[in-house]
Amino acid sequence: MSQPAVLPSQKPNTSEATMYKILFIIGLCHLLNDAIQAVVPAMFPILEKSMGLSFTQLGIIAFSLNMVSSVMQPIVGFITDKKPMPYALPVGLTFTLVGILGLGFASSFGLIVLSVLFIGLGSAVFHPEGSRVAYMAAGNRRGLAQSIYQVGGNTGQALAPLITALILVPLGQIGASWFTVVAALAVILLVYIANWYHQRLIVSPNVLKKKKSSAGTNKGLTKEVKTTLVLILLLIFARTWYTSGITNFYTFYAIKEYSLTIKQSQLFLFAFLVSGAVGTFFGGPLSDRFGKKTIISISMLTTVPFSILIPYAPPTLAFIFLIITGFILMTSFSVTVVYAQELVPGKIGTMSGLTVGLAFGMGAIGSVGLGYIADWIGMQTMIRWLGVLPLLGIIAFFLPTDKKITEWNKQEI
Repeated sequence: MSQPAVLPSQKPNTSEATMYKILFIIGLCHLLNDAIQAVVPAMFPILEKSMGLSFTQLGIIAFSLNMVSSVMQPIVGFITDKKPMPYALPVGLTFTLVGILGLGFASSFGLIVLSVLFIGLGSAVFHPEGSRVAYMAAGNRRGLAQSIYQVGGNTGQALAPLITALILVPLGQIGASWFTVVAALAVILLVYIANWYHQRLIVSPNVLKKKKSSAGTNKGLTKEVKTTLVLILLLIFARTWYTSGITNFYTFYAIKEYSLTIKQSQLFLFAFLVSGAVGTFFGGPLSDRFGKKTIISISMLTTVPFSILIPYAPPTLAFIFLIITGFILMTSFSVTVVYAQELVPGKIGTMSGLTVGLAFGMGAIGSVGLGYIADWIGMQTMIRWLGVLPLLGIIAFFLPTDKKITEWNKQEI
């Protein structure tokens, strides 16, 4: 008599329940992966002094890291949309482990570039499949799930100033090799995630195929979808160029403008990045409640007054403005990923690769461009013009509403 009460109640929950344990573990792995990536820009002040690198060379290092990741992420996403590869996750972090070990012992500019290429490759493999795991574990709370996943990455990036102040300043370049321990921990956790992912595909093979059938019947994207995808990518590029400029170069500005030490300047960057991680977490749940277009629009445009004023503010006020800017701007981070995934259903990995991967790529191009501009017109002038970039957020008004996207998807089924 007890059998009917137990078995039926468990089955319906598998597709709709939000699997928080899996989300928190993949979020932690994202934190570890991006903390390792954060070591690269965190080393810039160290490398600039120890190896006498120019701002342009530092930009090339950032370009090498981010461009490999950006080019490979959509490719990895496209391949794994066709054939999911759970065990690509720990394999990818193994590449990262090799790269961070090489970075700690690199003796020339060329070896540094080679090491960061390995780190970029590992990131390219991790991000699309990590986003797919978050999607699979989301249930009916995709905004929240993507926020938990993305906040891990943004928190990892926020650790860069602490990495610089606590490890790289006292130990120098070799301190980077300590992060092989971090990479090894991530590999172990991702073996667990890969096993869950593999079992999930066996037990619930329709978890990814359900949406794929509707998207698969439509070989090409409609004109409206293509236009919307271009708009969302432009918004992501604008956000990424700005954050790339702050992350890679603001410490140099703060050191010169406010006469700060390297350690003191890292506090400004830490404030920006941590507030951005907090903003990332709140963005997803807010989009579940108020709509993705609304949050994207508010995030981009409300940032503008603060981003413009930062270079002209005294140190204390600049610190506060950086916190506000980081929080508001990054509320749209996870939201743009989910927006793109729902815009092109069934292409979870590809859309994650485009929205996150291409963001890395544009950040890479931005790093080189901004480094060149800083060498050309001066760091102070470059940082002042950087604050204008969030004005491109006006593009968000041309995005279709969430309801409109749902109607497009129904028409395609």
